[in-house]
Amino acid sequence: MSVAPPENGTPPDPAHPRNGFDRYFEISARGSTMSREVRGGLATFFTMAYIVVLNPLIIGGAVDGDGKKLSIAALAAATALVAGLMTILMGVVGRFPLALAAGLGVNALVAYEIAPEMTWADAMGLVVIEGVIIAVLVLTGLRTAVFRSVPTQMKTAIGVGIGLFLTIIGLVDAGFVRRVPDVQNSTVPVSLGIGGKLASWPLLVFVVGLLLTIVLLVRRVRGAILIGILGSTVLAIIVEAVANIGPSFVDGKPNPKGWALNVPELPKTWVDVPDLSLLGNFNVFDSWGRAGWVVVLMFVFTLLITDFFDTMGTMVAVGQEGNMLDERGTPPRAKEILLVDSIAAAAGGAASTSSNTSYIESAAGVAEGARTGVANLVTGGLFLLAMFLAPLVVVVPFEAASTALVVVGFLMMTAVRTIDWSDYEIAIPAFLTIVLMPFTYSISNGIGAGLISYVVVKLARGKAREIHPLLYGVAALFVLYFLRGPIESLVL
Repeated sequence: MSVAPPENGTPPDPAHPRNGFDRYFEISARGSTMSREVRGGLATFFTMAYIVVLNPLIIGGAVDGDGKKLSIAALAAATALVAGLMTILMGVVGRFPLALAAGLGVNALVAYEIAPEMTWADAMGLVVIEGVIIAVLVLTGLRTAVFRSVPTQMKTAIGVGIGLFLTIIGLVDAGFVRRVPDVQNSTVPVSLGIGGKLASWPLLVFVVGLLLTIVLLVRRVRGAILIGILGSTVLAIIVEAVANIGPSFVDGKPNPKGWALNVPELPKTWVDVPDLSLLGNFNVFDSWGRAGWVVVLMFVFTLLITDFFDTMGTMVAVGQEGNMLDERGTPPRAKEILLVDSIAAAAGGAASTSSNTSYIESAAGVAEGARTGVANLVTGGLFLLAMFLAPLVVVVPFEAASTALVVVGFLMMTAVRTIDWSDYEIAIPAFLTIVLMPFTYSISNGIGAGLISYVVVKLARGKAREIHPLLYGVAALFVLYFLRGPIESLVL
């Protein structure tokens, strides 16, 4: 483990911590200082605070099996609360500069695939179950075994596919990509904007916001995604005040040129007591009877897969950024880090925000000097303060927030370069994993197709011994998942 170079003043002495606080968090031992930790905590918050806006819009924009929606203001408050508490818990228990919040990709899975099959309470109950299972796997050591069973490049493909899935969600939510009306002889399923044109002010706001975010990103501006959202929102408020565009539905009739979700108007109140009505709104039993045990089992498994590999990869990536890994590539207190992450998954379900997971944006804080859990105390505290600003979330339209989904999709897409496309045994399963997620609007379809094809290709090449035994079981479960329609017609 390297020691960071000293700042102006007395350099940290690893052998002589300044006080009990220093000793517990190992600030001096890791070559850090309080100023670095505070600066790192601020950097991490400003690079991931967009989730307080995005998570409510993703989940709040979907309906469950009963056609009900969750309150966006309540989702914003719960998102900030859980992110704050779990980030602080990671800092105190894991003592590692890794912040947590509702996971992008996982929240899309919950909103667009799981909730439509049941009620919101049932869907969040499955997230709680997933978190508990992960905690058990951590405590028994099985999490590492399952993690190792999936080839590294397939794990990469899953992340890339989720990135493309987030991108198409962002483009569709912003109205930049729209379904072509069903007309005779039409072979094009989607098109640009309205009739192939960017023919509305909200679409212009999205384009300007996306270009602004890209410019900030390439110039390495801290908080580029959040600044992009805020800048786009300010522009949207000005446009609405001048043009009086209104919502996408007026008196039940579609208004294609209207704002997709929220009309960007200044709220009557800026600060309010947070709406915590969604806390505890989960049910772990009813989903099994309503959606069927096969479907529920596959949903839980898909949640496990996405949480599994995202966290392990993020933990290692953040550790590498700060040179905090041991000779085996493992960060300090890895078991504690994974345990807190599993608790966060369950906590997210219990608060109706979907599974909470570790954020790669934590690397921004590490780049600013964070090396310990003290940075998490800063980041978590800021999330708790953000909880009282929930009314501001309803100001942000999809056209402003969706820019972040597209940019995050790009960031996740960059990992595609690590896949060996010359090796068909891994390239074909990786390809199916990546393309089927956005093209079928389903994360689980992509993972399932990828793992099944991986097993089939290996067997076809006579390399059955190269397949981890656990993967046979996983592939079998996904076969059941894809055949659940015929199976249900036979059973029911």
